[in-house]
Amino acid sequence: MGAYYSFDIVKETIKRAFETIGMDEAKAEVCATVHAQSSADGVESHGLNRVPRFVTYARQGMVDLAAEPELIASRGVAENYDGQRGVGITNALFCTDRAMELARKYGIGVVTLRNTTHWMRGGTYAWRMAEAGFMGICWTNTESVMPAWGSDEQSVGNNPFCIAIPHGDAPVVVDMAMSQYSYGKLGMLKLAGKKLPYPGGFDAEGNLSDDPGAIQASRRLLPTGYWKGSSLALALDLAAAMLADGRCGTDIDARAEGSCGGCSQVFMAFDPNLFGDKGSSAAMVERRLEALHNAHPECEGDTVAYPGEHTLERRKRSMSEGVHVDERVWNQVCRIAQGDFEVLDIA
Repeated sequence: MGAYYSFDIVKETIKRAFETIGMDEAKAEVCATVHAQSSADGVESHGLNRVPRFVTYARQGMVDLAAEPELIASRGVAENYDGQRGVGITNALFCTDRAMELARKYGIGVVTLRNTTHWMRGGTYAWRMAEAGFMGICWTNTESVMPAWGSDEQSVGNNPFCIAIPHGDAPVVVDMAMSQYSYGKLGMLKLAGKKLPYPGGFDAEGNLSDDPGAIQASRRLLPTGYWKGSSLALALDLAAAMLADGRCGTDIDARAEGSCGGCSQVFMAFDPNLFGDKGSSAAMVERRLEALHNAHPECEGDTVAYPGEHTLERRKRSMSEGVHVDERVWNQVCRIAQGDFEVLDIA
């Protein structure tokens, strides 16, 4: 069952939930805003729905609410930080902003982060860079949650990858997991009692399935592009760990400290006009997107959209009509906000 609440109500409820576990007011405001925005944009799996799990991890000591990123090394356009197992959102926002500061100075900014925690929706940081006028690329590694191609057990991370191209107030933003559907998406559709639009994994008998519950039970996600997604997941894992001088997926598995506990991340910001003219670049993007919109649609009456376009539509609708929430999750978060942690037993 779903319900709709204003953005401010959703944000303030999440904020109170975070404050009940000892997060300071300023950090709770930032994190609650990011979670509420994710739900408003239609990514409920990493918005409101993630709050109970984050609270659980914090109460178990897997996240240090007071920790801040520590500079480890700097080499021109690039900097490396230790996240000290702090809050994943604020660690990632710090690195995003620092990458943009370096890009303002050098044209390119690269910030790598090790020993951090779950950053929630990766697209948050790509949108932030694009809305500030930068081209952005960021990704994270994770624990092993997906079978490598040719395996039937979890042996590689899902390792979300994001890239953003500035385009005024309507940037092109790709935010994708390395599986056809993330576990968060599976959980969201299962709660709603819906099937997947396309097969997203295997059931217990090894058959391709569109049943999110069956895939959750088998733990056999389908890599995006089959062997291609599996290969890219491994490469992103190694690249993040190498550049951050941090942990790879195997090391994260060994520590077993919650989802993405101790992971490695990369944030890259580029001046999109590093070698070009701002006016001609903007015209090129407009020309390319117009051609995409004019492509013949599969279904008569539809318009082919670019990545991020539907997100903007959903955001606008959420701000006027209310943010959609799953009532079961909403009730949990409301109880947490009142200091009732018994609800976490069913989260």
